[in-house]
Amino acid sequence: MADIRQRPGANGHPEPMGRQELASLLSGHLGQRRPPAPDRPSQEPAAPPVASPGPAAVPRLAGLPGELPVGWEVIEALQGEVSKALSEQDPDKHLEESDRRALARALVTTAVADWSTKHAHGNTPLTAEQESAIGTAVFDSMYRGGRLQSLLDEEGVEDVMVDGLRAHVEYYDRPRRTIEKVADSHEELIAWVNRMARLSGHGERSLTQANPMVGFRMPEGSRVTASVLTTRPSVVIRRHRIRQHGIAELVQWGSINPILERFLTACVHAKMTILVVGGMGAGKTSLLRALGREIPAGERLVTLESDRELYLDEPGPKPGPVTFAFEARQSNGEVRGGDRAGEVTISDMFTTALRYNATRVIVGEVRSTEIVPMLNAMSSGGSGSMCTLHVRRPHAIISRLVQLCTEAGMQTEAAHHLIAASIDVVVYLTYLDETAIGGKKHRFVSSIYEVHDVVGEGGRPVTTELFAPQGGEPRAVYRHTPTFIGDLERTGLFNRQWLTENPYGAWLGPLQTVGAR
Repeated sequence: MADIRQRPGANGHPEPMGRQELASLLSGHLGQRRPPAPDRPSQEPAAPPVASPGPAAVPRLAGLPGELPVGWEVIEALQGEVSKALSEQDPDKHLEESDRRALARALVTTAVADWSTKHAHGNTPLTAEQESAIGTAVFDSMYRGGRLQSLLDEEGVEDVMVDGLRAHVEYYDRPRRTIEKVADSHEELIAWVNRMARLSGHGERSLTQANPMVGFRMPEGSRVTASVLTTRPSVVIRRHRIRQHGIAELVQWGSINPILERFLTACVHAKMTILVVGGMGAGKTSLLRALGREIPAGERLVTLESDRELYLDEPGPKPGPVTFAFEARQSNGEVRGGDRAGEVTISDMFTTALRYNATRVIVGEVRSTEIVPMLNAMSSGGSGSMCTLHVRRPHAIISRLVQLCTEAGMQTEAAHHLIAASIDVVVYLTYLDETAIGGKKHRFVSSIYEVHDVVGEGGRPVTTELFAPQGGEPRAVYRHTPTFIGDLERTGLFNRQWLTENPYGAWLGPLQTVGAR
């Protein structure tokens, strides 16, 4: 991506790339092959999945990374032994967490070695690799995902869905896989959820009959949602395989093309308010995170999330703004005076967040009444603010926004005017899953809209499709020039001539769908 970014001018300030230079890149060597992403797992088709193990093989998690040569009861016994030894050596927990975990690892190694020596009497001695697998499982049961950790460690895993005792594993590049049994009982699964909540620092979040739904973030960042309202206790774990990526990686992965990368980056620098929309799993958070990393370092950013997913307060590929990351807090299950005790919602956090004098506000996902303070923040000085919204079809974007506003108590006409005054750009992402027919999962920007004012009394906000699918190309292709094109060019990052040079060739080849082969 270094070739299509701005170049230093004679005065040291960036200058946009010339017309011929960009055209050459779009039709030349950049179109011949896409450089591999440094952290992206291989896109080559995976080997056929191993058959799901039967109930008798379950304690060993047969066929999974770190296959255990012993039953899970051995892991639990060793965990109890190590936990007791750890409490004896650091009874008051004076050690720093990192030192306490290092001590736990040493105790695990000793305990496993002692157990292995005893186990060797009358049994086949364990290999060093098997002892290491047992030690990892013991440590994981104390500080990581326990019995489910081997599933989370598999390459390419996006989601782990547990229904009672059975787990279904979703991958980004191959079909779903089912593991018949990952817990010995429903009570064990519920205990796992509550232990993970405590390890994650969300002690107020517990799964009980009084509090039948819970959500939290695991220590390594995976998002957990669990409930006992389903037929059987259920857990869905969503992994974040990518946390430190920038917008350049989205080009390498085929989610956007070089023109869209320049366009969206210029929109961020021009302080356009941006709404990222799409269906479930379309990559909305990944795009929002990448756009957030383009915010200039001299600004001040506040992020508001129900569960931490953006990680914009962590160091990224380049220096970013001062960032304050707010995370909502769930209730402890008690209800007092009609309110859920201890609950802090995104709407509740808005007032405090705006007092941080942030130049921008980013909401990870707008789902409910927080839509009104979000739009108000965008329209009254929050230039450059961004958020995501779940929308199944592009034509339903305005309707979905109006629905949320009216649910928050606004009149429809007032909602139309607030939307028109708040949002500049809407980016729609499409999710195309072809794994069931031997293909891959494709996530890409298919449309970008500009939002204009309301026309006529009782009318809706007018939108213009700036980029849209056309001519057999399902991905976003240039159609109309935005009215704010001058603002983009004044950032020094965009040139309007790029839009018409080679709009179809900007994607550097056709989408590799099963039907296109």
